[in-house]
Amino acid sequence: MNSQKKHKELSFEHIKSDLPAGLVVFLVALPLCLGIALASGAPLFSGIISGIVGGTVVAFASGSPLSVSGPAAGLTVIVLNAIQQLGSYETFLLAVVLAGLIQIALGYLRAGIIGHYFPSSVIKGMLAAIGLILILKQIPHALGYDKDAEGDFNFIQMDGENSFSEIINSINFLHPGAVIIASISLFILIMWDKPFLKKYAFFKFVPGALVVVILGLALNQIFISTNSPFALSGDKLVMLPVASSATEFVNQFTLPNFSAFTNYNVYVVAITIAIVASLESLLSVEATDKLDPYKRNTPTNRELKAQGLGNAISGLIGGLPLTAVIVRSSANINSGGKTKLSAIIHGLFLLLSVIGLASVLNKIPLACLAAVLLVVGYKLAKVSLFKSMFKLGWDQFLPFVITIIAILFSDLLKGIAVGMAVSIFFILRNNYKSAYYFQKEKHSDGEKIVIQLAEDVTFINKGSIALTLGRLPEDSSVIIDGSKSNSIDIDVLELIHNFKETALLKNIQLELKDIPEFKGTSGH
Repeated sequence: MNSQKKHKELSFEHIKSDLPAGLVVFLVALPLCLGIALASGAPLFSGIISGIVGGTVVAFASGSPLSVSGPAAGLTVIVLNAIQQLGSYETFLLAVVLAGLIQIALGYLRAGIIGHYFPSSVIKGMLAAIGLILILKQIPHALGYDKDAEGDFNFIQMDGENSFSEIINSINFLHPGAVIIASISLFILIMWDKPFLKKYAFFKFVPGALVVVILGLALNQIFISTNSPFALSGDKLVMLPVASSATEFVNQFTLPNFSAFTNYNVYVVAITIAIVASLESLLSVEATDKLDPYKRNTPTNRELKAQGLGNAISGLIGGLPLTAVIVRSSANINSGGKTKLSAIIHGLFLLLSVIGLASVLNKIPLACLAAVLLVVGYKLAKVSLFKSMFKLGWDQFLPFVITIIAILFSDLLKGIAVGMAVSIFFILRNNYKSAYYFQKEKHSDGEKIVIQLAEDVTFINKGSIALTLGRLPEDSSVIIDGSKSNSIDIDVLELIHNFKETALLKNIQLELKDIPEFKGTSGH
């Protein structure tokens, strides 16, 4: 992979990579959009609307090259309660529109800077936790028995079970057809990534996930045509709403109840959605940037504006609130996505699916999609990630592990809050006697720029350093000097070493003076 190759925000230059990646993300997103809508107590079609808007409007407006947006599992409980509290789905849609406008305002107020202040250990803990949750939640689908909605990622599920008891139930009621399809799919996906197969063009350019979906569909059709007891049907298949006519299709879109503007509770719900959706999006793009092989940085204020625009439009046409989603984003990266074109392609596929492909897509077994997500989950929570975090010391490893445990047994935002508290404790313990500062010379194009780091640099400095590095002009000469530093926090070290890739893209002559090597991992 040539790191020096400059990637435009939107270009057909990498269509060979972005098209198959977009198709895989679409296949992953489709059942999640439907499941999250079901878990939220909203019309099934609302999840698809949100996915389409996230894949088109937000992808165009966002500055993130690899992030994929859509309805978020983290909002299901909020949405479910809000619809009940406000009395109708149409009134809830008004709150979604207002939430979008609030997010746009937050973007202009530069609130996106918050995204730079999540410690690396917590972000990597979040990625590993999402990986483990994917594995736990997809095992029942792979075994052919899951009464909980696809997309419910909370530990205590909507059906009263939890992540572990649901697996025990699925083992007791497993479906042999699902096990066969999931097993074959897993075998293909594992073999597809083997280096000896990547030598052949077919295995390099055709995604394994697409192959297992086609094979799973064909195998189940054989089971059905032969009246085999292995045949899968009903809730073991994708269940996309099918419109029998153009009028029925148009009627699935819902307008907000604008007469509810005077309802105080609408504004409470709007503010809640805006805050939670913004935090989840900032967390997701921060995590996505860590997985990006090119180490590109997402402009967080622009991301808030893009998410706000997406929510305003989604609410106007009947969709659920949306965020940047790490499950879809990591599937995008694992499938070889290079630019935001892959996210846009996924959105267009979602649109095509509801216009004319629903009857075909409804034949896809959830078991083969579960296999795809199991592999994504494994790549996010590899044993090597745990080993590398342990080598960084207890002040990095403990927040990492506690974040994972807290997310597994609660939800994303609560787990992040616990992980942040533990991480801040270690930072304060290590730095309560130390002062820190960040100094740089004024610069313009063509000048030599010297960034002198302070005696002690902590992750609290990460945001200002990230902004300064992001504003460095192209074709400049830059020295980052750590000669006066006694300690440089692991988050700042990672940021500086990742900037080496960005410097190549911007033709910046970069010199690191007395900056320690970064021995961590990017988590992929």
